[in-house]
Amino acid sequence: MELPECPVCLQNYDGDATIPRVLACGHSVCEACLVKLPQRYPQTIRCPACTQLVKFPPQGPSVLPKNIDLLSLCISQNPIPNSITSSDTRKFPLEHRFFDFLPRFWSDEFCSAWKDWILPEEAVLVDDEEKGGSVSVFGGRIDDTAVSSSLCISRFCFGKDQRVSLVRVVSLPGLDDSNLKLSYVVRVMTCLSGMTEEQRDELGLILRASLRQCRRMSKVYGLWGNSDDGFLYIVSEGLNGSFGEKFGNLRNEFDSDNGNGLSKDGVCAFALIGIEFIESLLSLHSEGFIAGCVGLSCFSFDDFGHAYVDVNGVLVMGRKIRKTIAVEELGVAISNLLEDNTFVSPELLVELLHSEGIPESRYSIRCSSDTWSLACLLLGLLIGKAVTEEFPKMIEENDSDYLRLYSSWTERVRSLLDIQLASEYAGLKDILLKCLVYDPECRPLLTEVRKCIKELIVKPQFDMASLDLDGEVCVGSSRCLFLGQMCQLPKEMPTEDNLQGRKVDGEGDFGPVKQERADKNFLHGLSEGLIKFKDLQGHRDCITGIAVGGGFLFTSSFDKTIRVWSLQDFSYVHTFEGHEHKVMAIVYVDQEQPLCISGDSGGGIFVWSISATLAQEPLKKWYEQKDWRYSGIHALCFSRHGYVYSGSGDKSIKAWSLQDGSLQCTMNGHTSVVSTLTICDEVLYSGSWDGTIRLWSLSDHTALAVLEEDSSALVSILSLAVDRHNLVAAFENGSIKVWRNEAFMKSMQLHEGAIFATGMEGKWLFTGGWDKTINIQEISGDEFHVNPRHIGSIPCNSVITALLFWQGKLFVGYVDRLVKVYYCGK
Repeated sequence: MELPECPVCLQNYDGDATIPRVLACGHSVCEACLVKLPQRYPQTIRCPACTQLVKFPPQGPSVLPKNIDLLSLCISQNPIPNSITSSDTRKFPLEHRFFDFLPRFWSDEFCSAWKDWILPEEAVLVDDEEKGGSVSVFGGRIDDTAVSSSLCISRFCFGKDQRVSLVRVVSLPGLDDSNLKLSYVVRVMTCLSGMTEEQRDELGLILRASLRQCRRMSKVYGLWGNSDDGFLYIVSEGLNGSFGEKFGNLRNEFDSDNGNGLSKDGVCAFALIGIEFIESLLSLHSEGFIAGCVGLSCFSFDDFGHAYVDVNGVLVMGRKIRKTIAVEELGVAISNLLEDNTFVSPELLVELLHSEGIPESRYSIRCSSDTWSLACLLLGLLIGKAVTEEFPKMIEENDSDYLRLYSSWTERVRSLLDIQLASEYAGLKDILLKCLVYDPECRPLLTEVRKCIKELIVKPQFDMASLDLDGEVCVGSSRCLFLGQMCQLPKEMPTEDNLQGRKVDGEGDFGPVKQERADKNFLHGLSEGLIKFKDLQGHRDCITGIAVGGGFLFTSSFDKTIRVWSLQDFSYVHTFEGHEHKVMAIVYVDQEQPLCISGDSGGGIFVWSISATLAQEPLKKWYEQKDWRYSGIHALCFSRHGYVYSGSGDKSIKAWSLQDGSLQCTMNGHTSVVSTLTICDEVLYSGSWDGTIRLWSLSDHTALAVLEEDSSALVSILSLAVDRHNLVAAFENGSIKVWRNEAFMKSMQLHEGAIFATGMEGKWLFTGGWDKTINIQEISGDEFHVNPRHIGSIPCNSVITALLFWQGKLFVGYVDRLVKVYYCGK
């Protein structure tokens, strides 16, 4: 990409020799060229870009506004390091000074696709009396107060105490063995990213089916992680009706007195419930799904008596069948399934057993597989237990010849139907027997079965609703839930014990896999419990500042000292003493002669030499002038122009020459203590107790902008973090505000109590404060939207007062005088 350049000298803007100034016409020209342009009229020049005559100030081009956007773009593409406060550039080149803090378990596109399906952690309340595991459907309800303000499930309208059903998908990453407490959303996203692509595709299809408002499928609200039992669940609509109970009542309607079979009321009841079953299965097929197995637990009904396919019920039934067949001999397994009114078509059973050495079936899985299962369910309704009660005996008689066994069983069903159904129901008997044909291509369509059953209560000439229902929607590439990934028993997250000696390729397991590597980045190590800690003790009061450079770690304290530690082994090296007041801020200066600069509450600024032998006395020192408003130095920073900037209690920012300590400039504008300073791309950012952020030009120390959100309540800014595009301000009330390119984007509450320390490394934001917790956020988004994602938190034993992330290590200072280093270790 070609960088913006001056239209006169064609030099790229750099903020130093080529500074873009904006003319009244809107075009930008470098300051040096504007001085040389001829003024054909008094205080007027012609714009070199558009040739328009524009006003030219008599004071010269320096009073024209700078084009900050052009400067930011040019500097970001050709970065010139400011005074590096966190590394020695001679030892660590620029390209090595930036670290991707968290490994990319998922992309932004992946997160966007799944985040809206994650229900809030407090959204679901599980019934205490529910028991079971992966082969059980759990009951619960939606907590109305928890989801009232949540946008992620606003697509659904919930009734009061809305019932839900829950089925386990996968175990969540554990929290007990980790120093980093991963956020709820990150734990769920970790589960999803650990699934195979096929598993996620199937889960996505199930979720998206609810958006199309299909008539006879229970709604799937989303995914929910239960921190109590450590599992991720599919959350579906829970309907109150149970077909098990309805079947029992319906059997009482059947009257066989005098051998006349079904009574008229029994026929009507059977027809109505059969039609409801078929309607719900047709809706499932229209969404591209085949149930594969059908039982009473696969259906539920609403307050109007309409049947719905319960997706969670289908998944759990599939898991039960898989588990039964895996642990039982085949004949016993089939008998047990039939006894439980669970019906699996022959072709599906052969497909399931194919991995066990059974020859592959020559028949494909089709919608007619559901026709077979449904017919068995309806036969159980008509005939009762007689359909399956002699099956164990048939197995013994046929000696595991399953084709002959199947033929014997269908003949048994035919004889039972002859007894139960009168001659006037011959059509019903015939179509039910056709549904049991071994070849799935020869079975009737569900719409044909529905038409036959409907004729029991509605004569064809009066059934206007059936005119357009002769066909059946069955997508050729329909996905069978029974054979899908969601019907497999969920696997638990890998543990340290079961990973010993195992070659991990990341396939087939849910969740991230642990690998013993010393070069893991910091956050990945935290989440896996591989982080080591080093306590640096020696200060006698609260820690106030942390800086890194020249191979050393510098820490300042209220005890009026700066302690120096080795970055190689974190051993104590030296103490700088000389301040007569509390040391409030420190900064490392990377020059030909490396320096450490400290400021105290008495207005003293001390410059310490960093050399092979650390000096006892400061190289230089100077003091601010005191007056009645004075309350010392609160913040320090250094620019490549050779200036030390101090934020003071007298509401001003002062620029000091590092060469001789002389005061070069005083920048006024804040109405309270200047509490924090930071520099990025030739711009000085200052935060104050007055709740505002001011931007200043480093080249001429002029004011550029004031950033603030209109608010009636004044909240002090205690810390700032900035990169080339994002600015984050931390406030006394525990909230942060995010700006992107000087445009306000977002405000959010992160802590309970004041945020005293912030740090930003690329897209990672670290905050710590009064609540003794370090929070980690990922700042993502674009120029129109910013989305801070909570990654996790590190609980601490004391209030956090200083924080710095550098070269894969997190340095934290506490009010209890301790400095702690978090780093990855073997």
